[in-house]
Amino acid sequence: MQKHEPKTVAPSSEKPSFEFIALMAALMSIVALSIDTLLPALAAIGTSVGSHDATENQMLVTMIFLGLGVGQLFFGPLSDSVGRKPVVYLGILIFAIGSFICLASGSLELMVFGRIVQGIGLSSSRTITISIIRDLYKGDIMAKVMSFVTAFFILVPIVAPAFGKLILEFADWRAIFYVQLVLTAIVGLWFWRRQAETLHPEYKIPFTSHLFFDGFKELLRYRETVVFTLVSGLVTGSFLVYLSASQHIFEDHYGLKEVFPYIFAGLAVSIGLSTLLNGTLVMRFGMRNLSYSALIGFCAVALLYVLLFFGKESNPSVWVLVVFLSLQFFCLGFMWGNFRSIAMEPIGHIAGIGAAINGFFSTVVAIPIATLIGSFVEDTVLPLFLGLAVCGLVSLALFSWVRSNR
Repeated sequence: MQKHEPKTVAPSSEKPSFEFIALMAALMSIVALSIDTLLPALAAIGTSVGSHDATENQMLVTMIFLGLGVGQLFFGPLSDSVGRKPVVYLGILIFAIGSFICLASGSLELMVFGRIVQGIGLSSSRTITISIIRDLYKGDIMAKVMSFVTAFFILVPIVAPAFGKLILEFADWRAIFYVQLVLTAIVGLWFWRRQAETLHPEYKIPFTSHLFFDGFKELLRYRETVVFTLVSGLVTGSFLVYLSASQHIFEDHYGLKEVFPYIFAGLAVSIGLSTLLNGTLVMRFGMRNLSYSALIGFCAVALLYVLLFFGKESNPSVWVLVVFLSLQFFCLGFMWGNFRSIAMEPIGHIAGIGAAINGFFSTVVAIPIATLIGSFVEDTVLPLFLGLAVCGLVSLALFSWVRSNR
């Protein structure tokens, strides 16, 4: 009888298959699906659980990232001990538990707790995806694979808000959670049937109480890993402000409740296009050169908005805002995957722990930034661009320092 559990695979320098890229993207997309399908339902959920403050309801987005950060500290080291695949299955189980907590919630506090548990479960697939890719590839090739995986992953934010809105037209917000559970189960089944274990037997590490601290000390030996973990957190934090406040901005500031999902999708296309373009250019120009140039552009766009609209009490037209955000996100497509690849390049021998620590600390940096800046996005979007500018400039200073010492 044919077994469905493949044997461990060896490192490969060959071009990844389309199915591998699609499967890795699907694993990462579970995270985006759980966030973005819920965006059109934030107001309805708030009403259902007795919360009518739009800024408080943003916690349903930001706090899932807390779970994403904390969970990695457990799943990353565990995957270096027992393998990548069992950890993904455990994460899916915890995600299901968090989903049922959300479904049973009668208060915002319990709903937020359920979202944190969901995030803990989702951190498994998020971390293990990076670990699997690093098990098989490194350097610019890894950055190329990450770019194509992310390009597929971006398809979810493009369609997810519209999908969530469609579900709301036929059912209440709870149906969104049920759909998330079904789609996650399908991805888990696909992963079980088609993906081989990638943790090399010689890299297995006994799971001990000091495993994380040993990995952390090892990670601190690599300057680029430390710096690009911080830079990833700064950039992610500034973007998280937009992600959590986008529904409030377009529905409350501009009164565009019906077209919000389509605006969100259009902006996601901007990231997807640049990410796909990064995959074709990274082997020619290198991940460091591309991401450095993109970071300069990221800072320039944010500063230009601040210079044009500082001191004005009202927002610009929605088309002006969309153009600026599109340019900002186009730069992001050249940054995220490359930053993660640069950070992971020196630590392939502890890929699971390394991906966990990288993800945890970048999230720990991102959440306070998003919470602080998001609290000021009440009447205008200027605080959003101020946050993007500050985070971008600090990131650029760190990147420049590393380049000068490389």
